[in-house]
Amino acid sequence: MAVLKLHLEEFDEVDYELIAIHSPLDDFRLAYFINQNLPIILSKNKDEVAVSVKEGDAFFSKYTFEEENTERKWCLIQNKNDIYLTQKNTKQNLFLNSSDVISRKVYLISEHKKADYFLKIENNCNELHVEKIVEQLKQIERISAVYSLIPENIKSKNNLIF
Repeated sequence: MAVLKLHLEEFDEVDYELIAIHSPLDDFRLAYFINQNLPIILSKNKDEVAVSVKEGDAFFSKYTFEEENTERKWCLIQNKNDIYLTQKNTKQNLFLNSSDVISRKVYLISEHKKADYFLKIENNCNELHVEKIVEQLKQIERISAVYSLIPENIKSKNNLIF
C-alpha cells in the first residue's frame, strides 16, 4: 500500500506584495488620496478583517479594488485598532458596584506596530514594480513613510489571509 505525504510548505507560498504606510489620516481619507495617485478605485468592503487576540476579537477596516483584466486585487488594511474591555471594579471604595471600560491597542501585524496601514497587492506576478508604487504613494502629502515589506519575514502573516 502506498503512503502519501502532504507537505505543508506547498501551501505556505506567498503570492502578494505588501507595502507599509505611516499616516495620521483616517482610512477613508487615505483611500481617497491613494485613488487620486494610483490608477485604482479602492472602496470600503463590508467585511472587516477579524483577528482573535488574547483580549478578544479585533476588527480592522478593509478597502478593496479588483482589476478585471489582470485579476489583480488591491487591499488597504488598517493595522491599528482599539478594543474596549469592561472590567468589574472590585476595590473597596465608593464605586464598588461600577465597572471600568479599558481601551487596549491591538495590531493586525504586531511586528510592525508603527505602520498605520498596509497595502496588499495580490496576483501581481511581477507585472507591477512595487518601487514605482512606493514612489507614487510618497507623493501623498499626509503620508510620512512608505516602504515595501517582505511577507515571508512576517511572523503573523496568517492575519493577512482573508
